[in-house]
Amino acid sequence: SEYDSDEDYRIAQQEWEDSLQQLQLLISVFLMPFVGKWLGRKWSHLAHARYQRLGLGWAFFFGEKY
Repeated sequence: SEYDSDEDYRIAQQEWEDSLQQLQLLISVFLMPFVGKWLGRKWSHLAHARYQRLGLGWAFFFGEKY
């Protein structure tokens, strides 16, 4: 009986680790590219609006006070 419970625990632990690995793969393959794409587009819109307002000079990089 003790052997069965240790073996069951080992199998459950292995299945848990496999599930975590699959979740990590899902996040890295599907979720991260979409998040990166969204952040890239968001940043490009903000940078373009700042360029339209300030031009590509000192103030664009260091702020309007300079």
